[in-house]
Amino acid sequence: MSTDQVMLFSLLAVLFGLLVWGRIRYDLIAFGGLMLAVILGIVPANQAFTGFSHPATVIIALVLVVSTGLLKSGAIELVARYVVKTGRSLFLHITVMSTVTAMLSAIMNNVAALAMMIPVDMGMADKEKRKPGLTLMPLSFASILGGLITLIGTPPNIIIASFREQALGESFGMFDYAPVGLAVAVAGVLFVALIGWRLIPVDKSQTGQKNLSAVREYVAEIRVAEKSRVIGMTIEALNKANQDTDIEIIGLSRRGKRFPGQAVDEEIAERDILVIRAMADNIDAFVGENQLEYVGSEKHESLIGGDLSLIEVVVPEHAYIAGRNALDLRLLQRHGVNLLGISRQGVPFEQSVRQLTIRAGDVLLLLGPTGNLHDVATRVGGMPLQERDFLVAQRHKAELTVFVFAVAIVLVVLGYVDLAVALGIVSLFMIAFKIVPIRDLYETIEWPVIVLLGSLIPIGAAFEASGGSDLVAQAIIGFSDNFGPLLVLALLMVFTMTLSDLLDNTATAVMAAPVALEIANALNQNPDPFLMAVAISASCAFLTPIGHKNNTLIMAPGGYRFGDYWRMGLPLEIIVILVSVPMIAWVWPLTG
Repeated sequence: MSTDQVMLFSLLAVLFGLLVWGRIRYDLIAFGGLMLAVILGIVPANQAFTGFSHPATVIIALVLVVSTGLLKSGAIELVARYVVKTGRSLFLHITVMSTVTAMLSAIMNNVAALAMMIPVDMGMADKEKRKPGLTLMPLSFASILGGLITLIGTPPNIIIASFREQALGESFGMFDYAPVGLAVAVAGVLFVALIGWRLIPVDKSQTGQKNLSAVREYVAEIRVAEKSRVIGMTIEALNKANQDTDIEIIGLSRRGKRFPGQAVDEEIAERDILVIRAMADNIDAFVGENQLEYVGSEKHESLIGGDLSLIEVVVPEHAYIAGRNALDLRLLQRHGVNLLGISRQGVPFEQSVRQLTIRAGDVLLLLGPTGNLHDVATRVGGMPLQERDFLVAQRHKAELTVFVFAVAIVLVVLGYVDLAVALGIVSLFMIAFKIVPIRDLYETIEWPVIVLLGSLIPIGAAFEASGGSDLVAQAIIGFSDNFGPLLVLALLMVFTMTLSDLLDNTATAVMAAPVALEIANALNQNPDPFLMAVAISASCAFLTPIGHKNNTLIMAPGGYRFGDYWRMGLPLEIIVILVSVPMIAWVWPLTG
């Protein structure tokens, strides 16, 4: 090996070791490695920051913005909630949830898709009195599998497509991944639903770590809007219709007067006030699904559907708000903040929420403009629960959001617009229509991932230019000598999966892509199947919680330990290879 190759492999060994060690943030490791590579002369100084302007980096950032917009529009949430029902067998529940999660992951970032489905799944687990660890790992694996289907489903697909464009002059298209990705996803989801979940150690699938107020119920008041679907229904019928949603209607008020008891036989009319008992997570979904509105929403109509949030606030002893009610404080008139609900340790009350005297120990559910909600809560002496802020979805913009996104994808597929440009236009649309508030724009982007990718791309280019990727390629070819290109393809997938199980999948794709190209050149084969193999295997990290962010995301709520993942993950990785190799060879001929 040359001096440059020795220095480069030594640098990569240090970087990989630190990433596996996990005590230092991966973006700092990558950026530090880039700076060291520049000092050592491995990466030219004038190319040090080219990774931050690389198309893959830009596309991943824009995909995160668009995914956030799809979530905030309420379109994805409504799809998820329509398919969730109680009373299903565990097999059927896992099949349905995994299929829906995989489908969502194909059209948006798979991390965002899983993050939205976790509370839905945990709510079902709580209702069915089963451990969430039995279903969260299948859900995570399904989201990873679904991301394989399209260009925007997972970062490795974007990275490989951009690498192909630079190396061969043309990128992979939006649905070029679909034939192989769909076959792998179907096989993987079937395994997870039929067999995989049974391999999870049940004794270790504890209840999981719940948020501070995961089981807190509020009494809240919701108004029946014009043309609401509940008009004409009785309270009893509405309760039956929502028996799967943790929502209970416990009272009805009309023109300022509350009916006695629960008024179960009373028909609901426009402008009635429904008194409901529900967990904070479910209130906004109930409002959206039934075309209801928040009491007091007319006071800030300019913000409705714009930049509103829900926040939970604890009332401590001697707080200014204690001993007063929302009308006394004029929260709505002065600050545009509405007291939506109160949780009082299960104690019932008959008064209107806004007229109820607030006590120390109460937990308040406030609705208002995102920008000053925390300030108002603090000003009245409350203590916001930082980990329990909730987005108020903008469901009246869901159809428009989906339409604009779909048009952009069609234009990309037809070749009229570049993917990065199309995603940029969709992002601007979401900002202009306040689906993604400009205040939150930069928070939607996972900057550590951007820094990681921007730092590793120049190192990956140096890895290829120095001949390092050729050395690894020759080692893989030599190991499979005389066994043909299909075995080389399989070994490349094993090599990439092993890296991805130990490192970040983004880092793995950057480093493995040039290896795939060198293998194809050395064997005089079509490079596309080898690049496709890297794209599939870089994402399929199922053995550890650190290989993919989705596996990390479920670790605490599922009550998993580090060694729990391989039990279902190892056979799943074997299935991925067994399905991928023949599918890749069929769709992307080796000699094409």
